[in-house]
Amino acid sequence: MKRLIIAAFIAVGFASPALASHCPKDVKLIDAALAEQSNAEAKTLRDQGDALHKAGKHKESEDALHKAMEILGLQH
Repeated sequence: MKRLIIAAFIAVGFASPALASHCPKDVKLIDAALAEQSNAEAKTLRDQGDALHKAGKHKESEDALHKAMEILGLQH
């Protein structure tokens, strides 16, 4: 049982950086879309998402970035 718990913690530890790196990819997609179409709300959400990512709040960052992507018609 101890091995299973330890394995789970290790798996989560390795997965966290992978999930965190998803935010910058979303920011780049949003930036590309904003270059083609101007949208103040999407820009605000993009900026919030980037700031939250840098603060280590990745779930909140993804939420903001996904809202911006929806506004711009991008898939996440």
